[in-house]
Amino acid sequence: MPRRASAAPVDAPESHGLSAFGDLKYPADFRHFDYVNPQAPKGGTFSLIGSTRQFNQNFLTFNSLNSWILRGDAALGMELTFTSLMARASDEPDAMYGLAARAVRIAPDGLAHTFVLRPEARFHDGTKITAHDVAWSVTTLKAKGHPVIGQLLRDMISAEAEDDAQVTVRFAPGRARDVPLFVAALPIFSRAYYGSKPFDETTLDVPLGSGPYKVGRFEPGRYIEYDRVKDWWGASLPVSIGQSNFDTLRYEFYRDRDVAFEGFTGKSYLFREEFTSRIWATRYDFPAIRDGRVKRDVLPDDTPSGAQGWFLNVRREKFKNPKLREALIVAFDFEWTNKSLMYGSYQRTHSVFQNSDMMAQGKPEGAELALLEKFRGKVPDEVFGEPFVPPVSDGSGQDRTLLRRATQLLGDAGYPVKNGKRVAPNGEPVTIEFLLDEPAFQPHHMLYIKNLGLLGIDATLRMVDPVQYQARRDAFDFDVLIQRFSFSTTPGDALRNYFSSQAAAIKGTQNLAGIADPAVDALIEAIIAANTRADLVIAARALDRVIRAGRYWVPQWYKASHWLAYWDVFGRPETKPRYARGAPETWWSDAAKAAKIEGRG
Repeated sequence: MPRRASAAPVDAPESHGLSAFGDLKYPADFRHFDYVNPQAPKGGTFSLIGSTRQFNQNFLTFNSLNSWILRGDAALGMELTFTSLMARASDEPDAMYGLAARAVRIAPDGLAHTFVLRPEARFHDGTKITAHDVAWSVTTLKAKGHPVIGQLLRDMISAEAEDDAQVTVRFAPGRARDVPLFVAALPIFSRAYYGSKPFDETTLDVPLGSGPYKVGRFEPGRYIEYDRVKDWWGASLPVSIGQSNFDTLRYEFYRDRDVAFEGFTGKSYLFREEFTSRIWATRYDFPAIRDGRVKRDVLPDDTPSGAQGWFLNVRREKFKNPKLREALIVAFDFEWTNKSLMYGSYQRTHSVFQNSDMMAQGKPEGAELALLEKFRGKVPDEVFGEPFVPPVSDGSGQDRTLLRRATQLLGDAGYPVKNGKRVAPNGEPVTIEFLLDEPAFQPHHMLYIKNLGLLGIDATLRMVDPVQYQARRDAFDFDVLIQRFSFSTTPGDALRNYFSSQAAAIKGTQNLAGIADPAVDALIEAIIAANTRADLVIAARALDRVIRAGRYWVPQWYKASHWLAYWDVFGRPETKPRYARGAPETWWSDAAKAAKIEGRG
């Protein structure tokens, strides 16, 4: 009979929080996070276009309220309606503190975490949240949830209720450092509610939640409102004070960014994070800006900015050759694009850990070089030199030097020109389809496609609706598409989902390029196994070198800031959380400002 995994001893010390390396900023008796206003008033409405999503959520539309499976396109914000065991502190790299769980006991070997639940934790129908609900939720999410969730829970062996108040989650030896944190952040579902309902189906039925908000009015594809639960059981907890201040959070959905901007100028919604430099530079001159009713802010973004670019689907034969992939990188004129289309607002992305100390720079030395030595002969030689950086163009839009370089790369790779068309070694013409689901990015493709044409490559842009786009993306039915991703300051198991060989074959994965490299897999495991933050940084830099040497994407751009515009009806704390935007979580409705706006409108 197999030996049961370790358990957290009943006499093990209780901790009020978790972090990857055990460090916690806040003591057990802390009253609230430093970046909130504990006296923030409740009330009012915060309306926005969402700028972050999880799992199967869609920025442009929705047809489901089930946000934790692969099927369907879920509404943004559904996570607001559920409680988790612990809540993140946005001024620490990865720390979490008790929410539904008041404490956690950890086995000496770290392979079992026993969470002790708060007796006051309740679902919205008044029923008690028990350890049995937690165990059912975690187990069900691993078995039936979105493939990304299953991937991130692969090191979790089991979740078992010891009694109504204690649940023990057991992990495999060598488990990823951040898996317990991921478990602690998962939504808690009602086992009784799903006793008569399938968990893994798309639905517009409002699920039974337990969080600070519940679903209010909605119209699929147009808007959804979340109403604050006035008697929410967790409102007075230290992790909740000063947050969830609005009576209503409303997400608006638009298929076109220009139309969405017009909606903002007409006060159809109140808050907007701007992602289009053209609009930021030229369109914020409407009357409400001029008379002060709408404010603009630039807030620093201290999180790793990560990578954005056109990801090349190397599962397809046409993209197997790295010299071809490098030629595609060389053909993109970032300098012209940034100057002509984006008003010089961006910097070039180089690294998967851009804007962080995990980004590789210079030649590897010391511990980083020692880590890479075991892969010598299995990775490109350039890994042991300067990391790959895309070339800088002359900004003309048609840099002849770079186009000649791209031509040389294609010739060296065995892709000659015949009858004016670039052909692969098998004689087939080289064609590329760029997949897109919104028109805002069309101009950024046009010059690039033109330059590819000068190389003899027949490139086209295909615009599809958001639902089809998501379905094709999840099924790897694309040549090239755009993705932006970033990691926490303590990356761990999530790296597997983005870069590992296993993830390359999982539908719905974030490994869009289809990277399947044993060296990448090994370096991911080195990051996960790091015992100190210094070791993590060294392994991350090594991973960055190897991925950049693979030429898996055409790097685009980044900026280390948030561009915010909002109708001046809000208050906010003096301190912004270092690793988050802070809105709407810590903002509140200012009745005096709102009255002033109405008087001037």
